[in-house]
Amino acid sequence: MSDVLEFDDLTLSFRNSEPAVDGLSFAVGEGETVALVGESGSGKSVSALSVLRLLNETQVSYPRGAVRYRGENLLTASETRLRQIRGRSIGMIFQEPMTSLNPLHPVEKQITEVLEVHKGMRGARARERCLELLHLVGIPDPESRLASYPHQLSGGQKQRVMIAMALANEPELLIADEPTTALDVTVQKQVLELLESLQRRFGMAILLITHDLSIVRRYAQRVVVMEHGRKVEEGRTEQVFTTPGHPYTRKLLDSEPPGRPPAVASRHGELLTVSDLRVRFPLGKTLFGRTRAWFDAVKGVSFSLRQGETLGIVGESGSGKTTIGHALLKLTGSDGEIRFQDHRLDHLNQKSFRPWRRRIQIVFQDPFGSLSPRMSIGEIVGEGLEIHAPATEQEQEQRVIRALEDVGLDPDSRHRYPHEFSGGQRQRVAIARALVLQPDIIVLDEPTSALDRTVQKQVIELLRELQSRYGLSYLFISHDLAVVRAVSHQLLVLRSGEVMEYGPAEAIFQAPTTDYTRELLSAAFFYQASPDSPGPGPTTN
Repeated sequence: MSDVLEFDDLTLSFRNSEPAVDGLSFAVGEGETVALVGESGSGKSVSALSVLRLLNETQVSYPRGAVRYRGENLLTASETRLRQIRGRSIGMIFQEPMTSLNPLHPVEKQITEVLEVHKGMRGARARERCLELLHLVGIPDPESRLASYPHQLSGGQKQRVMIAMALANEPELLIADEPTTALDVTVQKQVLELLESLQRRFGMAILLITHDLSIVRRYAQRVVVMEHGRKVEEGRTEQVFTTPGHPYTRKLLDSEPPGRPPAVASRHGELLTVSDLRVRFPLGKTLFGRTRAWFDAVKGVSFSLRQGETLGIVGESGSGKTTIGHALLKLTGSDGEIRFQDHRLDHLNQKSFRPWRRRIQIVFQDPFGSLSPRMSIGEIVGEGLEIHAPATEQEQEQRVIRALEDVGLDPDSRHRYPHEFSGGQRQRVAIARALVLQPDIIVLDEPTSALDRTVQKQVIELLRELQSRYGLSYLFISHDLAVVRAVSHQLLVLRSGEVMEYGPAEAIFQAPTTDYTRELLSAAFFYQASPDSPGPGPTTN
């Protein structure tokens, strides 16, 4: 087996700073899947982007080393030669399909452009090939999707379109940069199995870049582990997983969500009760302003939450998880009864509900997007105090300091701004902003979805500690069932706005009663199996 791609002592720096990648060497053979793993900032993606010279060459330099495709050094290749290779010999699936797809062009134009540039295909022939590719990657009713724009597709569909573009010219090498980040577990499994089947069909080599080691174990033959721009370990997948040789690799392998949540004291009564919650969104209006039709996002959902308890809410994208959280905080309109202890909240208007916002807080899915870039951390965390708990400037600053200490951040960091923090630190800031008001309930909307496993573990341990210290109750919304299992006492499984299952979390994990829940659990824990064995099923720890 000859090498398709070789990194030979690759070293790169940005603006003459310390090397972002330092002396990286490994190879990818024909028909082989090699996983490049490590935490954010380890150099994975910039190494992959260097293959096709997609980094800004006015900002980056390559002091030494080479990246060879079939023996040809791409770092010294001409722009004309690179255009011949990009998309034809080497395809790439980028990390975020929403930003990688052009929002101004429909799916057909974006796929056929690749065919036109490299194979001269136009007209009916290009359209036929486009339909073939969409069918190949599992897009239902591909004819109806040709005219769709990226914003009209789900996350899984956008990722499949990216795969179709990358495979349009049947490349020898496919670079997949975090191809399943933020996808539902069922869609993750479908995308990865699709890549595996296409690899067998076309004999492609795959360079898989990810921070999720459970996926690596199931799909890669070899693993390269990076830390701070350096390769710290390389080997056959099973060897690395069973006998890791470097402390950093062992740290990554030990970063699965830990244990199970502590028991809730039986004396604690119900804090929140939700009965027959319904949320509808209008689908267009007539000329006279009447609603044409309605979309039922949440259909008669009921549940309760005790003090110190965590209710996990799971389901695929579009199942209504986030909508429920927003309805509880009156961020979207709803019908049904919402009762906080002995008080009805559902009939309150925004002004009457304002005092209750101190007791029910939310941590949004994207901490970077929900933190104002123009405000310092101290201003962000203290903003709620100005509205809900006015105090002297000194008292407010002390509360902000205490909240930052509670989430494990240096109080001096309150003078800095969000862009100066890592993803995990920004998530801690978002938690501190909710915590500073001393709420009873915190709605956590996908709080770990975009974080490395090691950072996920830290955030989960932090949430547990805060829950134990302050008796907090959580609504934990997530598509990551491994994380949900580690924190949840009760579990609510949603599908298309309807409750599929509801009850004690561990009982549902051990013995799900619906096919949908079994499908979710099978997809979530499938990756923990070795490449040659079936998935361990939902009872595996």
